[in-house]
Parts: sequence; structure tokens; C-alpha cells
Amino acid sequence: MRELARDREFVAYFAARQTAGLAYSVETVAIGWQIYTLRHNPFDIGLVGLVLFVPQLLLAIPAGAMADRFDRRIVCVACTVGEMLAELVFLGLVLEHVHSVAANLAAVALVGIAHSLGTPAERALLAGIVRSEKFAPAQAVTTSAMQVITIAGPAVGGVLIALSVPAAFTGAAALYGLASIAFGFLTPRPGDVERPKLGSWIDGVRFIAGHRVVLGAISLDLFAVLFGGATALLPVYATTILRIGPIGFGALRSAPAVGAAAVALYLARRPIMRRAGPLLLWCVTGFGIATIVFGLSRNATVSFLALAAAGGFDVVSVVIRSTLVQLGTPNAMRGRVSAVENVFIGASNQLGAFESGTLAAIVGAVWSVTLGGMATLAIIALWSVLFPTLRRFDTMRSINEADDDAG
Repeated sequence: MRELARDREFVAYFAARQTAGLAYSVETVAIGWQIYTLRHNPFDIGLVGLVLFVPQLLLAIPAGAMADRFDRRIVCVACTVGEMLAELVFLGLVLEHVHSVAANLAAVALVGIAHSLGTPAERALLAGIVRSEKFAPAQAVTTSAMQVITIAGPAVGGVLIALSVPAAFTGAAALYGLASIAFGFLTPRPGDVERPKLGSWIDGVRFIAGHRVVLGAISLDLFAVLFGGATALLPVYATTILRIGPIGFGALRSAPAVGAAAVALYLARRPIMRRAGPLLLWCVTGFGIATIVFGLSRNATVSFLALAAAGGFDVVSVVIRSTLVQLGTPNAMRGRVSAVENVFIGASNQLGAFESGTLAAIVGAVWSVTLGGMATLAIIALWSVLFPTLRRFDTMRSINEADDDAG
């Protein structure tokens, strides 16, 4: 840890990641609140998810290739500045009292484009900054701090919204500006990345499709969060069901990260060594049950605890999935694989928000969340049949070895 603290490059990267993460958390809360308060229609929240997902889907392959072809530092700086400008557009819409949902969704699209282009480069950057023997502790420190940011960010966003919505977007823009400056302190490394040919841009898709354990883990996470997207409807719960206001909304938005941070701390001391596949399935089951409890709850404390439990179960899935990908991905194509993984993550989060908001507009928020939790449990049963290699996966030994067992 002390060596990392003395590493100028790592400190700059760490500061940039955490500042950008805080900006994203504040931004997410502010956008959800702003869009919902325009017409108090849960379908509008669903549209936010759809608008954020479309750029991730359309730009995944070029974003991944860009992360592997160009200097990742420059890509991160440019995309972070783009996100800052998108926040300023939102600020302008709020100050001018523009109540058009279409105009606000256009600003959401700008956020989605900048975030989609920058995420693969940002995730792949650390491997080129620290030496291989320091990568694991550097990743652990970065991830642990990000969990703290994820907890604090929604709470900060809730407080800023309580002050004023423009304050929330101003704060997010300022944080993105600081993150871009921090990324700029990194040393350019144009020689550290591969120059993939046009035909190789799809290699990330081929890699994931060719490894059944990875495909099973990522797709399970996708559909579980897709149907169990309770967080997308938190503005509805905070304003009309639990009636706890913007600060309570920020607390609920932080709850999954509280649970995730607690479990991540435990896993840092007692890492997953055996029975990774069964553990993944049981934890996704717990995620589905916690989602159902939240959907039916009318008590703010119970709702907070249910969301915290969901976050704790979900982080196990994240750890297993991330470890599987890192074990088998060559450094030269890490950007492309990260881009494809980002589509899965985006589908589960943003497309899940669209599914939840659309269903809530039809049957109500409570039934939307509850049915989503039930669908998650059904997905687990189906995946246990479709991906027997995942059900039998034991140690974090080798992706290729596990796939060979399946044959």
C-alpha cells in the first residue's frame, strides 16, 4: 500500500477513477430525480435506461477497439470532458426550465455516448500503469475505494438535490472536470497498446462466446439485474410509496453499495477459493429474494436492509465474473473484452431500468419490482440447466480448463 501511495502514476489514476465514480453516482441520482419530476411517470425512468443502453450497444466494438488501438489516457481525458459537457447541458435545461422529456433525454444520450466510449479504456488502463506483481493489490485498493464512493455518491446527490437540482448537476460537472485533469497527469503510453486490424475488432465477442463458464456467469448477471432492477424505481418509492423525500432517496440509493462494501471487505480477507459456481447461483438467488422483499416493503428501514442485502449478494457475482474474465483475457485485447462485458453490464442496468419503468407504468411499481425478483429466481433455475459447467465450476483455476471439462 505504501509503495502504491508513492507511485505518482497510480495516485493520478486512483484520483481520476474515484472522482469520476463520485461524479457518475451524483449524476445518476440527479438524472433519475429530474426526469421523474417532469411528469411523475415511471415510464420516463424506463426511457432513461433505454437511452443510456443504446450507445453502449452500438458503440461497444468501436469503443473497445479504440481502447486497444489508441493511448488509453487520451481516450479517458476526452470522454471525461465529454461527460462534463453533458452535465452542463443538463444544467442549462434545468436553469431554463425546459420541461420537455425529449430534450432531457437528448442530454441523457450525450451522457451515454461519452460514458460508453470511455469505459473500456478506463477499465483497461490500470494494467499498463502498475507492474504485474502490484496489479492485484492496486486493483483491490481501487475497488474498495470505489465501493465507498458508491455508498457516498447517492447520499451526496440526495443532499445536493435537496439544496437544488442545478447544484447536483453543477457538482457532477465539476467532479468530471477534476477527473479529466487527474487522467491528464498520467504519462502517455502509445506504445503499450496493440494496433488491431479492422477484422479483429470483434475478438472480444468471440472470446466470451468461446468460454462457456464466462458466458454463463456474465449472462446470468445480465438477466438477474435486468429483471431485478429495483434501484431504477427508487424515485417512485421515495416519493409516493415510502414518502421519505430526496435525502431518504439518496440513502436508499446508497443501500446496495453499503451491502456490497461489507461483503467486498469480507471477500478481501477471505477470498473465494472453492465452489465458485454454486456460490454464484446461491447468491443470485439471494439477490432475487431481497428484491422481492424490497418490492413488498412499506417500511423505510426494511427497504434499506433489503437493498443492502441485494447489493451484498450482487458483489459476489461481480467478483466471480471479473475474476473469470481477468484470468483468461490477454492484455492486448482487454479493451475489446471489457467493451463487450460493458454491454452486458449496461444491458442489466440501463435496459433493466427500461424494463422496470415500462412494467411499472402498466402494473405499478410494487408489482414491477416483485415480479422482477420472481423472474430472477426463474432465470437461476434455467441457467442451472443451460450452463452445467457453471453449476459445477469449482476453483478459480483456469477458464480453458473448466471449458475442457465441459467437453
